[in-house]
Amino acid sequence: MQKRAIRNKIISIFMAAFLLCIGWMTGLQGAEAAGTESSNSLLEVHYIDVGQGDATLIKSDGHAMLIDAGNNNKGTAVQSYLQKQGIKKLDYVIGTHPDADHIGGLDVIIYKFDCTTVMMPDYSKDTKTYEEVVDTLKAKNYKALHPKTGDTYQLGDASFTVTAPSERKYDSANDYSIAIRLEHGDNHFLFVGDAEEESEQEMLKTKQKLSADVYKVSHHGSRSGTTEGFLKAVNPQYAVISCGEDNSYGHPHAEVMNLLRTEGIKVFRTDEQGTIVAVSDGKKITWNMSPDESWRAGEPKGTRSDAEPAVKNTKEEKNGGSYILNTNTKKVHRPSCSSVKKMADKNKKKTKKSLKELEKEGYTPCQNCMDK
Repeated sequence: MQKRAIRNKIISIFMAAFLLCIGWMTGLQGAEAAGTESSNSLLEVHYIDVGQGDATLIKSDGHAMLIDAGNNNKGTAVQSYLQKQGIKKLDYVIGTHPDADHIGGLDVIIYKFDCTTVMMPDYSKDTKTYEEVVDTLKAKNYKALHPKTGDTYQLGDASFTVTAPSERKYDSANDYSIAIRLEHGDNHFLFVGDAEEESEQEMLKTKQKLSADVYKVSHHGSRSGTTEGFLKAVNPQYAVISCGEDNSYGHPHAEVMNLLRTEGIKVFRTDEQGTIVAVSDGKKITWNMSPDESWRAGEPKGTRSDAEPAVKNTKEEKNGGSYILNTNTKKVHRPSCSSVKKMADKNKKKTKKSLKELEKEGYTPCQNCMDK
């Protein structure tokens, strides 16, 4: 009887300690949003609310990295958020691809913080936004690294492996997105930028590890990414969607929301919940809020002013000029676009339909030729 009492007392003490630890972790979630310090044994992933765009801060054992920095008008806001988190130096800065809603604020970050390694894909874009990032890199005497699939890097107690892009040419700028799989103990996080179906298929073909507890949903929840086969390979428990409230693109699209719901994945989204913070102790992931339960898809508003420069109608297009469609990638191109020359004949289709009509059919404008 005495041994049983001692054993029960030991179990009671253990359970009390366990519950106290759980309570501390729960309290930590709210503290992280306020920018307080955390234990070095924890990994923090901050999905920063930057409206229609992407920006993610990752902290591990006194080290930090930033993936994207939102649109051109979000650089200062991201800088402020990092400073509130006590960030003075960034081990890695990744500009996933040269679209404004991902690298628009990157020039501010590169200029304001010491950045050990800056990563960008080996792909350029003839836009003012891209030029500003390149000019800032030169001003700081930095040179962008073009990481290769399979490359692995250390970040404190965590590490990450590059899963895309492969060394090939793509029709879409989005498919050049740098994708990484972040590992912390038994927990994994997958980030794919705006990678679309073509890049997803490339990742699947390489047979690399894609499984993750948390999946940062591609392209703000656009139907152009997150195919069923890719999602099944990732097999996440949680998904995070970064998009702007009532954005003009209709993100997240109903097709993606329905797929996530069918697969039983718990969803967080910045447009409805603001900045989202995940904390991993290497075994378990806790959050600063409960998953979103609305399952509400976005609704296109007929304007494209929030993330990319507006599509300009040329004189030829106003007079009924034609577009070239890629029926495989569901992209609309101008006839002069360099991607048209690379397009397989079986996927090429000429049309005189308006851009608005084509968007209703599920097509999206090529970001290389339609946003200049």
